[in-house]
Amino acid sequence: MASRFAWCVLALLVVAAVQAEAPRVLPEGEKPNDRRLQPLKDLDGYFPFDVPESKDAWLKRREEVRRQALVANGLWPMPPRPAVEATVHGTVDRDEYTVSKVFFETAPGLFVTGSIYRPKQGEGPFPAVLSPHGHWADGRFFAHSDAAFKGELDSGAEKFETGGRYPLQARCVQLARMGCIVFHYDMLGYADSVPLTQELAHGFKTQRPELSKTDRWGLFSAQSELRLINALGLQTWNSLRALDWIASLPEVDASRIGVTGASGGGTQTFLLGAIDDRPAALFPAVMVSTAMQGGCTCENASYLRVGTGNIELAAAIAPRPLGMTAANDWTKELETKGLPELKRLYTLMGVPDRVEGRYFDFGHNYNAVSRRMMYEFFKAHLALQGDVEERDFQPLSREELTVWNSEHPKPAMDEAAEVALMQALDARNKEQMASLVPKDAASLAEFRKIVGGAYDVMIGRTAETLGNVTVASPKEGKAKNYVLHMGRVQNATYGEEIPTVVVFPATWQRKVVVWPHPQGKSALFDDAGEPIEPVRKLVDAGYAVMTADLVGQGEFTDDGKRLSQAPVVKNPREFAGYTLGYNHPLFSKRVQDVMTLLQFAKDRGANDIVLLASDEAAAWSAAACAQSGGLVTKLALAPGDFRFANITDIRDPNFLPGAVKYGDLPALLALCAPTPTGLFGETVGFDLTKAAYDAAGKSDALTTDESAAPMSSAAIEWVIGK
Repeated sequence: MASRFAWCVLALLVVAAVQAEAPRVLPEGEKPNDRRLQPLKDLDGYFPFDVPESKDAWLKRREEVRRQALVANGLWPMPPRPAVEATVHGTVDRDEYTVSKVFFETAPGLFVTGSIYRPKQGEGPFPAVLSPHGHWADGRFFAHSDAAFKGELDSGAEKFETGGRYPLQARCVQLARMGCIVFHYDMLGYADSVPLTQELAHGFKTQRPELSKTDRWGLFSAQSELRLINALGLQTWNSLRALDWIASLPEVDASRIGVTGASGGGTQTFLLGAIDDRPAALFPAVMVSTAMQGGCTCENASYLRVGTGNIELAAAIAPRPLGMTAANDWTKELETKGLPELKRLYTLMGVPDRVEGRYFDFGHNYNAVSRRMMYEFFKAHLALQGDVEERDFQPLSREELTVWNSEHPKPAMDEAAEVALMQALDARNKEQMASLVPKDAASLAEFRKIVGGAYDVMIGRTAETLGNVTVASPKEGKAKNYVLHMGRVQNATYGEEIPTVVVFPATWQRKVVVWPHPQGKSALFDDAGEPIEPVRKLVDAGYAVMTADLVGQGEFTDDGKRLSQAPVVKNPREFAGYTLGYNHPLFSKRVQDVMTLLQFAKDRGANDIVLLASDEAAAWSAAACAQSGGLVTKLALAPGDFRFANITDIRDPNFLPGAVKYGDLPALLALCAPTPTGLFGETVGFDLTKAAYDAAGKSDALTTDESAAPMSSAAIEWVIGK
């Protein structure tokens, strides 16, 4: 005869009478000792980089960081990248270089626009530098105002009366004079960029109900986030396509491509280096630091910096050369916080001379002093010729820079164009998912790599990282036909604590049903504090039934009621990335709790672990099953009409960015194959799930019963095996 759980090996169980109410684990008024009840992290936090102990450990971590960045940017898997068809026109001839206007489409209605600088002297192939500009007014068209320019000259930040007024053009001119081809391209909404406006892409503040519907939605809506379509990702996609184009030019030496930008352009610089190995040397200016991570909506995205930060993202460039500048802004401590760790990493990689950073006593800038460091850096690492000393130049006028004219009219930049772009990107995602539908063992493995890999990022916990699970303050209450155990299930690895109740049969057979509920553990007990009838059926069949208040439920809350909105950081702008770029979604945290309960059951001797849930808890459970590496022996779900695609509020407690992109609930269940699974109630639309079970050779492991209601006798009997 098997014994009940050893809740705590050395703890003396405290016997307590079963209360005539839903069991409470903690003293009245006390909340769990759980780190998740602390304030959420935001972009103004502290983001140190812990250097791994070995090169192999770093290479493994680097791949994790790269995948996380790709998922956050909506680029996992990488979309198709056919040859770029660029329009190049309107060439302007200067003393030692020419400048031409460039535009090309990267998605239906989305364009890269910019200026290509070419040296007139020398023979190719030439090195090349990509140059995203950052948040300077008018972007590529930027010119200092008279007052600002006087300050630049007086401080020594700029030297030349003419060219110094145009610092963005200045770096392109000097690099061209040093023998580089330079592509200076626009950020979203700046200068010639279409179809999204600067006000939208960079100044978004408030959710737009008229563009937050399931059938018509725009950028920054819950629907776009559910598909991981965001401003950061669109800019990064444009940077990738700019790199594709410049690397394809016959006059470019593709082995000598550099990237440099400042501020938001610095973010694009290190992100491009983090996700693509082609750039040979990168120089992000006044951006990389352990402090503020980037304040613009175009520098943030859900998942991007959860458990990481800009120093580690820049570290992913290693062992390629990395140069940085710092100024009197959030980067001012770079030389003592961040740079030493990067130097240790580069030493670990065997290339200690390939990383450098320097503080300059100016405000936020990419001025002549900072630019000189960049010229020296690229001269060394791209084998450039020529002097690093800038000379004055004749700036290009706005008319000479703009790519649009009567022959090449500017495309629309209105709401219809925005919605059309969203629809086109959604269609592209669907095509990619359709190509991943499992057909055999090999395609099932690829599905798990891509979709499962995305969920590793989105949930933030896997079978390998479940943590060290224990229990504290165990109590036992006895009734006629069952024994009630209560305690604080703790995940010591992550500082989490879950108020948990287990209803045991008089004789336990090492079988457990883990039953998370949308209402928390109280839903499994009636007004008299007795287990509800479905629980009693399971207990009578020899199962222990485990339930809990997951984070944000029951004893986690002030009033015991379910949350109507997920918590957000203290930022007045209603952008999901400001919260979920640094913290896992509430949905993911609840999935993590279910995974902790599964591990707890296994550690306490259960050899048959059933996961049973309904409505949104069915989605938590499907994700937990998929991420737990075979801990679940049987999965019984009644999801009802729950689908992520129906969510229209970024503060919905079940909001999970990326969930629609990666196939919604059917894809989560597909990741559970071949775990024996019963679907009860609404079962329409699970073709992907069925395909995965077929591909796994376990078609009979998936049971569907459309007639059954949630928590019906059919589901319970299926669990019991009748």
